[in-house]
Amino acid sequence: MSVPRYTVPSLTPEEGGQVAAILQERLHSLNDLHLTLKHVHWNVVGPHFIAVHEMIDPQVDAVRLMVDSIAERIATLGVAPVGTPGALVAARTWDDYALGRASAIAHLGALDEVYQGVIAAHRQAVADTEVLDVVTNDLLIGHLRELEQFHWFIRAHLESSGGDLSTNGARTELDAARDALGAS
Repeated sequence: MSVPRYTVPSLTPEEGGQVAAILQERLHSLNDLHLTLKHVHWNVVGPHFIAVHEMIDPQVDAVRLMVDSIAERIATLGVAPVGTPGALVAARTWDDYALGRASAIAHLGALDEVYQGVIAAHRQAVADTEVLDVVTNDLLIGHLRELEQFHWFIRAHLESSGGDLSTNGARTELDAARDALGAS
């Protein structure tokens, strides 16, 4: 954790550094998500191509805005945000996205797993900042609302009319992609 020389009023430099460290992890995660979403946008094929292709771009744009707001909050806290690819790869605790060119349903199945991971980590960051910094907490809650809505958009394609989710129980992106294909 980097301790800034100054931070926002009402936080100590140590608290500002702690919040910035939480946000840096979210910055890496959301940078990875927007690149993954763009990868899906370029590599989706099949009968649902256009629906998924056009659904993904607004998500990419929104996630990029989230990245910018998080980076600016880190800077506001007196810490330098790190957005370089090498730093992202070195810091991430998840594997690279597993699918290349694949059907829309396979990508949606894999994205279900991606969103589950991003949202779970984002919820943890919300919990971790609840007492530390209400401004950061509010920022993360706003992002979480959007991320969960995007996840719903993905899952709507994977749900049967009876309410069963084709990817339920999958543990990896590839398993989720296979499960989604098996249900289509």
